[in-house]
Amino acid sequence: MTEATPTPAELREHAGALRLHGLQAHWAEVMGDPQQAQWVAQMLSWEAAERGRRSLERRLRAAHIGRFKPLADFDWAWPRSIDRGAVEELMTLDFLKDASNVVLVGPNGVGKTMCACNLGYQAVLAGHTALFITAGNLLGELAALDSDSALRRKLRQYAAPDLLLIDEVGYLSYSNRHADLLFELVSRRYQHKSTVVTTNRAFAEWGEVFPNAACVVSLIDRLMHRAEVVRIDGASYRAKEADERDALRKAERAAKAPASRPRKVAR
Repeated sequence: MTEATPTPAELREHAGALRLHGLQAHWAEVMGDPQQAQWVAQMLSWEAAERGRRSLERRLRAAHIGRFKPLADFDWAWPRSIDRGAVEELMTLDFLKDASNVVLVGPNGVGKTMCACNLGYQAVLAGHTALFITAGNLLGELAALDSDSALRRKLRQYAAPDLLLIDEVGYLSYSNRHADLLFELVSRRYQHKSTVVTTNRAFAEWGEVFPNAACVVSLIDRLMHRAEVVRIDGASYRAKEADERDALRKAERAAKAPASRPRKVAR
């Protein structure tokens, strides 16, 4: 299907979006020459495509998502329990429209981080800003700041992305200060920006993650309000892949090994 040729009004709108003010100032002159108008339309198309590509690259670098398995390669039959429909619906990013949160709960190695990375990647492709970080790195960095002004700047930085992905909440225990910092960050984003959290602990066990922290109930309340909770249960997929690689290596070594010669029987 052939794309419709942009109208002069649409072309001028593109020039404005690209902030080509000199071109806009001479718009009537340019559009009066059909050859020039055609050339300008091509140049605007190239410029918009190149800026879009560079913007995508910048946002991907800033997201710190790293390498991850695409959802298309995920073995849905491996987990004992997973709501595939809920995960695929999350990939449409509808939850970003009303700043809802997402909580992925399950044991180690079942695909929580993979799902979170795919959500972050889809968000960036759709034009949003995203940031992926482990809970340990996030809270460690915030707690290490020794001035209120530096802490406020860093909290504003983490509150800014359209989608913040906090990985591995529950793998370590944290102090009351860490709990307070996470509560402050979640509160800043509450009902304004979406947050994705992966955790190996049910919320009833978060008192063990943040022992004696008074804000835990309020923290969970803000995370859970209008949140989509996806529970994944099963054995570690990474352990499965490691076992498969080990079996493959053993089979390859056995195939390369020379056949043992039969012994000669003495007469």
